[in-house]
This record gives sequence, structure tokens and C-alpha cells, in this order.
Amino acid sequence: MRIASYNIRKAVGTDRRRDPARILKVLNRIEADVVMLQEADLRLGPRPAAIPRFLISQETDYEVADLAINDVSLGWHGNAILLRRGLAPSRLERIELPGLEPRGAVLAEVAGLTFVGAHLGLMRRFRLLQMTAIREHLRGREARALIAGDFNEWSDVRGYEPWETQFTLLLPGRSYHARRPFVALDGLAHGRGLGVREMGVEDSGAARVASDHLPIWADLDRV
Repeated sequence: MRIASYNIRKAVGTDRRRDPARILKVLNRIEADVVMLQEADLRLGPRPAAIPRFLISQETDYEVADLAINDVSLGWHGNAILLRRGLAPSRLERIELPGLEPRGAVLAEVAGLTFVGAHLGLMRRFRLLQMTAIREHLRGREARALIAGDFNEWSDVRGYEPWETQFTLLLPGRSYHARRPFVALDGLAHGRGLGVREMGVEDSGAARVASDHLPIWADLDRV
């Protein structure tokens, strides 16, 4: 199974143009089965979707996991999950996260695996609290769980302590800034029942312009 994670910056590219179709073009190139999106909804009012649902249905083989709390958003706190058609989730959950700014994570159980999409806070002390909240929410399900998203951690040697004993942290590569990547802000963490065969950063021409982040991907195996 291939997963991907992508901070789409509300579909606003590095050319300052909002182009949802460009985001979908990048996702189609990756060909993931499960996609965790960050900044998938606009921030104001009822938080309408940055990518219209009809466009996702029309241009991709994905369905939107039912995680929104209204009829206009793709997800919750900007986090959304797309599933390849035919992959029906057995469970969907929203995870409250602590912090100064409103944050949350989203969860989908698919084919016996648990996927969590998250966009962690800008301050490390709150990121650590948020990682702890996700870990505790997954208690008993850690082995076959995978967390992916924009972790907002600029260090690749510290800042992930709450996940160290239960999860393996992987940073597929430098994903920010899309035009000239210099830091690995986007990553994944998986439990002992999963392995990653291959992983990478999608840096095609379209991806360099579609958002200020590049998407990451990984091919999973059960251990």
C-alpha cells in the first residue's frame, strides 16, 4: 500500500495562484492509496474546502473520508484523508490536540491499518504535547498505525521524543520550501507491525509550483 502526505496550502501555489486542479495533478502522479492532506480547507467562516469535492470525484480515483463536521469542508482543522475508491474505512475519528492555536488530527482505519493525518503546531512545546495526545489516542493500536503530516519540526535529531518508544520516525527528504527545498518538515511515524519498503519526496515540475510544500510518499509492508 502506498501512502502520501501533502500540505496543499489551501491550493495556493508558489506563483500565488489558487489552482485546485494542479494539486490533483500532483496527487495523480504519486498514485497513493491513502492520502493525508493538510491545509485542505480555508481558515475563515465555515472553512470551505480548498478543492471542490466534485473536482476530486471528476479528476481522481479518490473519495473523501467523512471527517468534516459540516457540508462545506473536506476535513477537520484543515486535515483531510483521501482514500482510493474501493478502500472503505472501518472507523473514522477526530482527535483533539492541545495548543495555543486550534489544532486537530484525523484518523481512518483501512484494511486493518490505522492512518493518522496531522498538522502540528509552530512551537515545539505544543508539538510535544500534540504528539503525546496522538500517542495516547492510539494506545493499543500502535503496532499497525502510521502517522503522517506536516510535523513543523526543523530538527531531524530531536523534537519527536513522545514517539520514540512506540514508533519509528522517517523523514523522506527535504519538502519545504517547494521551489528550493532545504528542510524536512513533512514526515511519518509507524508502529512495529509496519515497515517502509521505499519512500520519497515528489518533486516534479507541477509539485514545485502547486504548494509551498512538496508531498511525501511511502510504500508500506506489514511486518
